[in-house]
Amino acid sequence: MKRFCLALDLVDDPVLIAEYEQHHQAIWPEIKDSILNAGITDMQIYRSGNRLFMIMETDDAFSFEKKAAMDESNSKVQEWEQLMWKYQQALPQARPNEKWILMDKIFQL
Repeated sequence: MKRFCLALDLVDDPVLIAEYEQHHQAIWPEIKDSILNAGITDMQIYRSGNRLFMIMETDDAFSFEKKAAMDESNSKVQEWEQLMWKYQQALPQARPNEKWILMDKIFQL
């Protein structure tokens, strides 16, 4: 099992944040399938203000490159990602068109 932690910001607008959370209360079945088929076994998203924090647990075969290739060829994932950009804004250090930024683990008890 692997664990990854990622961060992203939302547009700082209470109405848009509420809409974003509503979308995540009932994600499209195709999105859930794409997550599971990529080898992600658990995913949680937390929010503080407009900052999001995602924890992903994956099987050992998971790779971000494989997930990106799968997503690129999936029209429903592309539709979902386009919709989510309405609510999301990249972190200042993000590269062009980069959303979630992988975080570095700096401590473990």
